[in-house]
Amino acid sequence: MARTKDSAPKPAKEPGRLKQMYQVFQMTRRYDSNAVWWMALAVLAPILVGIVAGFILSPDSTFGFVLWIVAGVLGGVLLFLIVLGRRAEKAAYSQIEGQPGAVGAVLKSSLRRGWTASEMPVAVSPKTQDAVYRAVGNGGVVLIGEGPKSRTQKMLDEERRRITRILPNVAVNFLHVGPDEDAVPLHKLAGRMARFKRTLNKAEIYAVSNRLSSLGKNQLPIPKGVDPMRARAPRPR
Repeated sequence: MARTKDSAPKPAKEPGRLKQMYQVFQMTRRYDSNAVWWMALAVLAPILVGIVAGFILSPDSTFGFVLWIVAGVLGGVLLFLIVLGRRAEKAAYSQIEGQPGAVGAVLKSSLRRGWTASEMPVAVSPKTQDAVYRAVGNGGVVLIGEGPKSRTQKMLDEERRRITRILPNVAVNFLHVGPDEDAVPLHKLAGRMARFKRTLNKAEIYAVSNRLSSLGKNQLPIPKGVDPMRARAPRPR
């Protein structure tokens, strides 16, 4: 018999905000053993400051003393959420670090305001799966090599030459994400990009991004959305 509307399975209900936060906390604790101590410090430090401030600034006012404690508790909750978010992001990226496409995942989800980029690399080595990604922001053009520096440096130099031919006055910077000691950790990539000296304004960023997009149309298409957990090197023919 056909199922009636009443007997049709209902879609799974999404977890509430508190349950989601608890799941994020459990994931973070699993991959970052020090996260619990940092989050505990984030909660307790503002409360302690509130108590001390209450004793010093409102010693004769019960109401004022309570307000300082409440302010400390609220500050502790806010600081806890900030620390949880950052440690959770670090834990999440640690699971895909070293995998092909990991840089694309960062560029898709964690770029700061004023930057544009694509999760699709502009160059890929078919043998090693090393890749070069491109971002445009107020620091100019940033080329990010994903893989050992000894293998990606040549790819970065070639891409810079292509860019400087059409945009000779735009700064082109390099970053490396890989196994080298001086490489940028995946969870610090977005912050590191923001440290480049400001050279472009909003209108210039838009113009440079459009010009580079037209440059990319002459390239062979590269599959979009590299899955960090499933990407594999192609079999040799």
